[in-house]
Amino acid sequence: MALRTATPPVERRLWGAEIEAKLRTLLLERPVMTLGVYWPFQAEFDPRPLIDWVIAQGFAVALPAVVDKKGPLEYRAWRPGKAMVDGVWNIPIPEAREVVVPQAVLAPLVGFDRQCYRLGYGGGYFDRTLAAFSTRPLAIGVGFEMSQIKTIFPQSFDIPMDVIVTEARIRRR
Repeated sequence: MALRTATPPVERRLWGAEIEAKLRTLLLERPVMTLGVYWPFQAEFDPRPLIDWVIAQGFAVALPAVVDKKGPLEYRAWRPGKAMVDGVWNIPIPEAREVVVPQAVLAPLVGFDRQCYRLGYGGGYFDRTLAAFSTRPLAIGVGFEMSQIKTIFPQSFDIPMDVIVTEARIRRR
């Protein structure tokens, strides 16, 4: 995280444009009705321009909300202009509790390895969420190439991403 936050914002924006282009290609290959996205936090890839594009394509988006600190996230339908409230870590979440099941979800990467396992912020929310879905959505890890590490030393509860997208490439499991 220190490397990411130390990177000049202009460089992160350039990388973000590369990531967005790759995500658009990926989503055109495998269209979804609802894409689970996230609100950017601590210099992560900012998916908000992608959200606008997804909506323009006629698809819906949903944002994750923590409803139980030991349980899975719930995804709430959202569109620009809909009311938001502060959630955990003061990350905005949709105020309306319109729960949906996305066909694909973006997950921010603090770190990732060659086997497509991801490091998040340590709460285990995303792994619990993937495990709880009756039909698992396409799991897309999104982050910067500098975040690749040799291994995250995956535990039994860790669930690998199906795809990891960075400014440099698309990795498929």
